Amino acid sequence: YDSGDYPATLAKLTKLVGWDEFATYRERARAEGRTVGIGLACYVEGTGVGPYEGGWVKVETDGTVVAATGLTTQGQGHQTVFAQVVASELGVPIDRVVVTTGDTRRFGYAVGTFASRAAVMSGNAVAAAARKVREKALRIAGDALEADPGDLEIVDGVVRVKGAPGATIPLSTVAVLSNPLRYAFDEETARATQFASSVDPSLPPIAEGDEPGLEATGYYSPPRSTFANGMHAAIVETDPDTAEITILRYCVVHDCGTLINPRIVEGQIHGGVAQGVGGALYERMVYDDAGQLLNASFMDFLMPYSTEVPVVETDHLQTPSPLNPLGIKGAGEAGVIPGAAVLAAAIEDAEGIPITRMPISPSELYELRRAHEERP
Repeated sequence: YDSGDYPATLAKLTKLVGWDEFATYRERARAEGRTVGIGLACYVEGTGVGPYEGGWVKVETDGTVVAATGLTTQGQGHQTVFAQVVASELGVPIDRVVVTTGDTRRFGYAVGTFASRAAVMSGNAVAAAARKVREKALRIAGDALEADPGDLEIVDGVVRVKGAPGATIPLSTVAVLSNPLRYAFDEETARATQFASSVDPSLPPIAEGDEPGLEATGYYSPPRSTFANGMHAAIVETDPDTAEITILRYCVVHDCGTLINPRIVEGQIHGGVAQGVGGALYERMVYDDAGQLLNASFMDFLMPYSTEVPVVETDHLQTPSPLNPLGIKGAGEAGVIPGAAVLAAAIEDAEGIPITRMPISPSELYELRRAHEERP
């Protein structure tokens, strides 16, 4: 695996769920006539699979930064995350970045959104494109300010000489200077005239190997997958009469490398846990002997409501991946992978009965109790 600290993850989870204090809690619950159990499950997930993704970044003459990548989005927050990456790399406010995904008019090559790969693949691709744009911007700004590009920085969309705040040029003006378009004259072009420098008439306006405009395309192709990991713990209560299963606490510690947007990662985990709870306690595909699906509509297929999904307590460990410049790993399936295992472990701990099949319903748990009691 590329990175991870599994003992540290386990230490965080046991502290979060109160593992060492659970025996006392169990005894107190037992004195009240309640049956509770605790379970823990661990996982390692391959994420960020190749072969590649690409990104394109351009600075417009009004200072807007437009970016595009080919993979599609279904609500994961790609536009926000990629805008954060571009803004960080270019040194511009995030509200100046506009991101387009899945539009072949903007970007013609892509592999797709699956296997927890979008942030790893397209995140690093748009970062690579933004770095190329930044390098060109500093070179052009260096000529305009008569400064070494290594002495320049970009802060809030303005290129400035480090330690000399008076020597500045807006990135929008650099975009104008990057395109020596004759006879073009607007507000930004007028501003750019103050930076006009003497040009050798024997040389072309665009140097050999250079291109007009402040834009670039970048691709990222990983040597192999990154590996995210995490651990879940759950405390459940089982009703002694009806065998109803109630999730009292659900805790998650996850490591997806460098967190770009913690809130979006939290949302991914919460959604995954909801799916895991459904798969463990409610959702079941029932077929007859001829292979005909018997519960093919939502009238017959049981799913959890928000009332059945517990509050998810989370903590994060960040061990950056050495396989990509941003140090990130995937997070898309982190919440669902160990769901059935952790709830099975908690129910088994509460009941003292082996749980070998999931999903499990109250009627099935009731039958397991009866079969266990009837054994000699």
